[in-house]
Amino acid sequence: MTAVQPPYRDPQLSIEERATDLLGRLTTEERLAMLHQFAPAVERLGLPAFRTGQEALHGVAWMGPATVFPQAVGLGATWNDELIERIGEATGREARAMRATDPRVGLNVWSPTVNLLRHPLWGRNEEGYAEDPRLTAALATAFTRGLRGDHPVHWRTAPVLKHWLAHNHERDRDTASTSLRPRVLHEYELPAFRGPVRAGSVAGVMPAYNLVNGRPNHLSPLLRTELRTWTELPLVVCSDAGAPSNIAGSERYHPSHEEGLAAALRAGVDSFTDHGEDSSPTVERLRTALERGLIGQEHIDAAVHRLLAMRIRLGELDPDTDPYTPGGGDPAHDTPGHRALALEAAEQAVVLLKNDGLLPLAPGLTVAVVGLLSDECKLDWYSGSLPHRSTPLDGLREHPGVARVLHAEGTDRVRLRCSRGWVTVPESDAAAGGGEDGGALDPALLRGRTDLPPLTVSGTEREASELHLVDWGGGVLTLRAGDGHYLSVADDGYLRASARQPGGWVVQETFGLEPHTDGHLLRHRGSGRPVTVTADGLRTAGDGEEAEVFTVTVTARGTDAVAEAAAAADVVVVVAGNDPHINGRETEDRTTLALPEQQERLWRAAHAANGRTMLVLTSSYPYAVPRAHEALPALLWTAHGGQAAGTALARVLCGDVSPAGRLPQTWYADDAALPGLLDYDIIGSRSTYLYFDGTPLYPFGHGLSYSSFAYGELTAGLEGDTLTAELTVTNTGEHAADEVVQLYARAAEPSVPRPHRWLAAHRRIHLAPGTGRRISFTLPAAEVLGFWDVAHERWVVEPGRYLLQAGASSRDIRSEADLVLDGVPLAPRPVLQHGLAAAGYDEQEGTALVDRARDSGDAVRPAPGGGRPGRLVFRRCDFGDGPAAVRLEAAAEEDGEAELRLPGQEHSLVTLPVPATGGRYAHRVVEAPLPKAPRGLCDLEVVLRGPVRLVRLDFPAR
Repeated sequence: MTAVQPPYRDPQLSIEERATDLLGRLTTEERLAMLHQFAPAVERLGLPAFRTGQEALHGVAWMGPATVFPQAVGLGATWNDELIERIGEATGREARAMRATDPRVGLNVWSPTVNLLRHPLWGRNEEGYAEDPRLTAALATAFTRGLRGDHPVHWRTAPVLKHWLAHNHERDRDTASTSLRPRVLHEYELPAFRGPVRAGSVAGVMPAYNLVNGRPNHLSPLLRTELRTWTELPLVVCSDAGAPSNIAGSERYHPSHEEGLAAALRAGVDSFTDHGEDSSPTVERLRTALERGLIGQEHIDAAVHRLLAMRIRLGELDPDTDPYTPGGGDPAHDTPGHRALALEAAEQAVVLLKNDGLLPLAPGLTVAVVGLLSDECKLDWYSGSLPHRSTPLDGLREHPGVARVLHAEGTDRVRLRCSRGWVTVPESDAAAGGGEDGGALDPALLRGRTDLPPLTVSGTEREASELHLVDWGGGVLTLRAGDGHYLSVADDGYLRASARQPGGWVVQETFGLEPHTDGHLLRHRGSGRPVTVTADGLRTAGDGEEAEVFTVTVTARGTDAVAEAAAAADVVVVVAGNDPHINGRETEDRTTLALPEQQERLWRAAHAANGRTMLVLTSSYPYAVPRAHEALPALLWTAHGGQAAGTALARVLCGDVSPAGRLPQTWYADDAALPGLLDYDIIGSRSTYLYFDGTPLYPFGHGLSYSSFAYGELTAGLEGDTLTAELTVTNTGEHAADEVVQLYARAAEPSVPRPHRWLAAHRRIHLAPGTGRRISFTLPAAEVLGFWDVAHERWVVEPGRYLLQAGASSRDIRSEADLVLDGVPLAPRPVLQHGLAAAGYDEQEGTALVDRARDSGDAVRPAPGGGRPGRLVFRRCDFGDGPAAVRLEAAAEEDGEAELRLPGQEHSLVTLPVPATGGRYAHRVVEAPLPKAPRGLCDLEVVLRGPVRLVRLDFPAR
C-alpha cells in the first residue's frame, strides 16, 4: 500500500493550508525554536534545519567565489530596470547552485537595500540605489523579481528588503532616533518599500537598528498598519543582527530582554537574528515571555506560520517538483553569461560628468594611467570573492585601441625609524602571493595569520624597508610593503605585511601618524592603540606600555611619479576615489565630501604636466570636486564596478560604449549645502534634488553621452485614474548610444511646499544614429501627483495646473506638457471638531518627534540637548466663531509650558503650564480658557518650553 502523505506534503493544497497543517503538528518548543535565525531540524516531520539570511546585495556575498556585480549605488546609476532584473536572476541562480554544494548558503536573501540616499556622507550610501523613492522602488522591484523567479508557486529565493525604516546613518545607529514627519513618511519613505511589496516579489523586510520618532524600528506599529496591508502574502520580518537584544540593552526601551523580545514579536517580528548560531538565549527569553503572559500562543503561531509559508514557497517540502532544485539546469557562478552580464552592468554604471571633447579617446595613443585606484579592483563589505579582477590599468593595457600604457600609482614611499633602528619587513611566504586557493583574488586570505614573521627593526637605513603610504583623509593611513601586502595587526597584536587589501568588520590595516615630540606616534586605528617595538618585533602597545616614537622619511613623492608619467603621455587618466572599507561604510559615516588631499595633489600634478588629463572617480559615494570640474576637460564617476570594472571603464573611455549612466543622487558643491547628519526631514532641510534650492555640482539624473538627443513634443492626458505621457526621442549624433529619458512632474501653484519637481517615470533606451523612438508612459495619476494632507491624514491630489516634464536630468528639461486637474480642494483644519495632532504640523523649528506610548502614537517635544524652545506651525486652522478654551494633552518628566500664538502677532493667546506628570508616557490634560480666542481661518503657532511631550490640542466650542 502507498503511504498517505500528510496535508503539508501535498503540493496540490494551497500554501496557506499546508503551512497551517504543518504548524499544528509542531510542539510549542519546536515553534519557539523556529523563531531564531538558525531554526533546528524537526526530524520526525522531515523538516531540515533552516537559516534566515543570505547577503546578496550585488551578487552572493561571504560564501566564496561568486559573480561580483557593481555596488548597489552603481546599479542605481544604470537606471535600467531590465538589466537589474537580469542581475537579480543571475544572483538567485548562483545562490541556488552554491547551496547545492554548501548548505550554509541560504535562500532567504537579505537584499536589496531600499533606504534612500538623502545624505551623501552616510556610511551605508553604497548599499542603496538612489535618493529618489520611485527610482529606488522600480529598481528594487526589478531586482527582487529576478531573485524570486517567475514560477507561479515556487520561489528561486525569498528576498527581504532592508532596512525598515528611515535608516542609513551609522553614528549612534542603534540609539539615535530619526524624526519622521507624516509627509516625509508617506511621500518619501514608504513608497520605496511599497513598490516592490505590491509587485509580489518580496518575502519580507528587515527593520533597521535605529529608532524612529523615539521608538525602535523593531517595534514599529507601521509593520502592521502599513507594510502588511500592501499585499496578501504573509510577509516575514527578520530582525537585524543583535537588534533584539538592543531593545533592552543599548536602547533601554524595555526593562528586560523578555519584555523587549515580546514587544518585537507582538509588533510583527518573526525571525530573531541574535547571538549568532546560539538560539538558546532567544528561545529562553521568548519562553519566559510566554509563561509571564507577555505574549500569547497566537503571537508565536502567527510568526511561525509566516516562516513556514516562506519555506514551502522555496520548495523545501517539494524537492521533486521544485523548478529551481539543483540539477534542473541552473548554472553555477562564473558562467560566460554571468561574466558578460557583469561587464554589461559595469559599462552601464559609468557616468560621464563632464567632457570638453577629450573623450572618446582616439586610437593609437599613449595613455598614462595614474592614481591610487589605478590598479585596484576594490570590494566592499557585502561583496563575494572575485572569480576575476579587472583594474583600470588592466582594462587599458588590454584594449586594442591603446598603443602604449604608462603607470604611476602615486603613493608616497617612506621609511620609518625609531630609537632602536629602521623598520624592516621580513621576507615570508606571503610575499609570493600564494595561498590555499592558489590565487590572489580573495583579499582576506592572509589577514589574521600569526605564522608570518612580524615587522622588526634593523640597524642601518640600507636595510630599512620602503613602505607605500596612502592618506585616505581624516588622518587614516595605510602602509603597504614592497611585495604588495598591507601592514595588518593580527589577534596577537603584532604588525605583519599580511593583507592583500584592507577589510573586515574591524579594519586591521589602517593607522594614523600623530605628532609627538620630535617625531610621530604610529597608532593602529582598529584597536586604538599606539605601536611599540619589542625584541620580537612591532606590535600594539599594551596597557601601561610606552609607545614608540617614529621618524618618517619620504624617499619618493607620488606626485613626482605621476607628473613624470603624465608628461610622457598623450592623455592622462587619473583614477581616484575611496576604499570601501575605509572612511565611509557600515559602522562609519564620512565627515566631508572633499576628495582626500593626497588625491587632490595627484590630479593637480598630472594636469600641470599634461593638460589632456581626466579624472575618474571610483567611489561608493559622491565627492565635492568643484576645482577639478573647473580645471579638467573630462570627469567620470563609477561606483566600484565589480569583477569587470576595469574592462568596462576602458571600453567607455575608448568609445566602444557610449556612457549612459546617470547620477542616482545629487552631487553637492561643498559641505555647507548638506543638512545635519541625522536630519531626515527633506522638506524642512530643503535637501535632495526634490527640495534643494541651491546649485548642485551635478544634479540628480545627470550624465553625458558621446551622442546627442532631441526630445520631441511631450503630450499628456488623463483617462480616469490613469495618467499618460508620450514623446519621441531621436539620436541626433554620430554614435549609437543609450539615453535615459526622465519624466518629472511638478505642481504649478501648490498650497503646501512641494518639490521643485519629482521623478514620475524613467526609461533607458538604445538608439542608432539618426533613429528615433516613440516612448509612452502610463502611470497611476493619484500616486504620481498626490501628496499627504497632514490636516486630514489622507492622500490627496489638489486641483490646479500640473506640468509633466521630460528631460535628460532633473535640471535639464527638454519638453513639457500642461495638465489641469479637478482634484480635491484642501479643506481648512477643522480644529473645533477634531483638534490638532501635534505630529501633524506644517512647519517646525527646534523640535523632535517622539513616541506617545511604547507601542504606538507620536508626540512632539523640543529637540533635546539645545535647551531652546521648540516651535510648531499649523496652517489654515478654522476656528469658526472662536473656541471657549484650549485643552492640551501632554506628558512631561519635568515642568514645562506650551504657548499658543498667532504668527506675526506680538501677544500670545495663552500660555499653559505643563507640570511634571511622572514620566514620559504619563499623559495628562491641561485646560485653559481663551478669552481672546482666534476666529475664522488663521495659522496657529505653538511654542514648547522644557521637556514637554505634546500629543494633541483640542478646542472646545463656546
